[in-house]
Amino acid sequence: MPKTTGHPFDALTPDFVMDAVESLGFTCDCRVMALNSYENRVYQVGLEDDAPLIVKFYRPQRWSDAQIGEEHAFCFELAEHELPVVAPWRDPAGQSLFHFGPFSFALFPRRGGHAPEFDNLDNLFILGRLLGRIHAIGAGRDFIHRPAIDLAHYGRESVELLSERFVPPEYRESWQALTGQLLQALEQALEEGGSCRWIRVHGDCHSGNMLWRDGAPHFVDFDDARSAPAVQDLWMLLSGDRTRQQQQLGKILEGYHQFCDFDLRELRLIEPLRTLRMLYHSAWLARRWDDPAFPRAFPWFNSMRFWGEQIVSLREQLAALQEEPLQLLV
Repeated sequence: MPKTTGHPFDALTPDFVMDAVESLGFTCDCRVMALNSYENRVYQVGLEDDAPLIVKFYRPQRWSDAQIGEEHAFCFELAEHELPVVAPWRDPAGQSLFHFGPFSFALFPRRGGHAPEFDNLDNLFILGRLLGRIHAIGAGRDFIHRPAIDLAHYGRESVELLSERFVPPEYRESWQALTGQLLQALEQALEEGGSCRWIRVHGDCHSGNMLWRDGAPHFVDFDDARSAPAVQDLWMLLSGDRTRQQQQLGKILEGYHQFCDFDLRELRLIEPLRTLRMLYHSAWLARRWDDPAFPRAFPWFNSMRFWGEQIVSLREQLAALQEEPLQLLV
C-alpha cells in the first residue's frame, strides 16, 4: 500500500483507488477518472461487465463514521420514500461506509444530467415541491451526531481563524471592526429567529449538487447535510434584484406548500444565513490551504485584492442585515 509523503490525498493513485473498489468484490477495468471535487476526492471507476461506479473518499478527520452514517441514513430514508436522490451503494450486509488504508469511502451509482436553470420559474416550482418532500421527511427526526449551522462554528470560529492567519495587516483593523459588527448583528438576528425549527436539510443546495434530467432534479452529495432552518435550502435558489427574488420565492413556496408547511418567520434568516456562508466559505478555503488542490483551484484567495473585495462584500451584507426581509408578493 503506498505511503503518504505529503497531503493524505497523495495516496489516491489509480492503483489505490481500484484496490479500494476491488476490496468490495468488484473487478475494475483500469479506467479511473477524477471528478471535480475539493473537500473530498471523487472518481469514476470503470468495471468489467457492469456500469461504472462513483467512489468517494472522505477527507480524513472531517466527519466521524457516526456523522457519515447519518448522512447515508438520511439519503436512504429519502430514497425509500421514492425521492430522486443518489444514495450510496450497500453491500449484502447493508453496509454503505467502508475503509481502505487511511480512508473512509463510499460507492455511488453513476447518474447523468445537467445543472438546473434557477432563473426558470417552472424549474423553481418543481424544486420547491421536491424540497418540500425532503423537508417533510427531514423534520421527522433529528440528527444526533451531525452539527447544526450555528454562529459559533460558521461565524466566530471563521472570523478568528481568518483574523489570526490570513487577513493582511493592511486590512486587519477594518476587518476586525467590520466582523465585530457583523457577529453582533448575526447574534441578534439568530436570537430573534430562535423560535424557528431546525430540521435535517441538504445544507449546500447549489446547482452543482443537483442533476436535472427527464424534466426533474436529482439531488446528489449530502456531505454538508446539517441541522438548520428549512430556508437554508431555499435561499441559495434565489438570484437577481429584490423583486425578482420575491417572484422566485413565491414560485418555490407554491410548490413547497404542496408537501410541507413553511414558517414565514424564517424569511428573516435569509441574510444572516447568507452572511454565515460567506464567512464560512472563506474560512473553509483557509482551513484547506495546505491541500495543494486549493491554491491551484482558488489562486485568487489570500491575495490583497481578494481581501479588499471581501471587506466591501461584507459591508454590503451588514447593510442587508438591517433591511426588511423578503416577503411574498400578493
